[in-house]
Amino acid sequence: MHRSALLLLLLTVAAAAAAGVHGRARPADGTPAGKFWEHALPGSPMPDAVAELVQKGIDHSPLLPRNSSSAAPYIVQGCRFEYICHFKAAADAAAATGVFFREEEARVGATMAVYFPAAAGAAVLPGILPRAAAASAPFGDLAAVLARFGVAPGSDQAAEAGDTLRWCRAPPIAGERRACATSLEATVGAAARMLLPTVAGAMWAAGSALPKGGGLPRQEYAVAAVEELGGGGRHVSCHVAPFPYAVYQCHATAPESSRALVVTLRGLERGGPEVAMVAVCHLDTRGWNPEHPGLEALHTKPGGAPVCHFMPYGHLVFGVKAAQP
Repeated sequence: MHRSALLLLLLTVAAAAAAGVHGRARPADGTPAGKFWEHALPGSPMPDAVAELVQKGIDHSPLLPRNSSSAAPYIVQGCRFEYICHFKAAADAAAATGVFFREEEARVGATMAVYFPAAAGAAVLPGILPRAAAASAPFGDLAAVLARFGVAPGSDQAAEAGDTLRWCRAPPIAGERRACATSLEATVGAAARMLLPTVAGAMWAAGSALPKGGGLPRQEYAVAAVEELGGGGRHVSCHVAPFPYAVYQCHATAPESSRALVVTLRGLERGGPEVAMVAVCHLDTRGWNPEHPGLEALHTKPGGAPVCHFMPYGHLVFGVKAAQP
């Protein structure tokens, strides 16, 4: 997209409020990323998880002179399932996490067994670098990245970082658009470019309202509310990929091929939490790998029943707000 077209889009985005539940109004106050978000996505407050990862990128990056420590490790290990690997790791740790679910389960009154491991939040995910620092990072040079962030070559973390680069370089599957972004500003821009053909109003962003630890205790949850987020049948999902600093792997499918929801879960055990989870239902899985963990978890095949999944801590969904009459 030409810079002028992107600027026009962002000005259009800045003119309207977002739809749905997007977390409390708590942006990373005073940071360039926070100011950019407020300008580009007014009425769509930055999710707490993203604000925490923005601050972490400022405080803990070896690329910045005022960092207080080396980059924190990331924990997604043994993963070879592209952007969905976070769920695969969770599935290996628990026989049934409930991260994947069937479309018909997202209805008020239904119950779902859900479990997010506690070690999935700000303490272990990589920080989101400021745009200037991300621009100076050697993203495409794996050896340089590992050396700069103190990751041992040959380690599980090095292998996962290599997998992330391969995903970013690989061609998309049929009907998919994909991009990788190394800053919050770049992530918003990537989503805007993917949504540009259908933009008729404003762009919104949404993330699950998980606590800082990133987890939900294993128990039965009642579906207390379900709200469909707009988007004209097209959404962009952006997942935090395993890398020494935050890399968002964003992908979008053909129009009318996905639904985005906010599913409010209420724990049924005494003192159980209530949390608003953003979820995406993929309606067309014909091009998926048959070994995709979502297909395996739901005992279906490519092209079968829709596959829905909750968005983990720090992950984002973008969509288009319907134009006002």
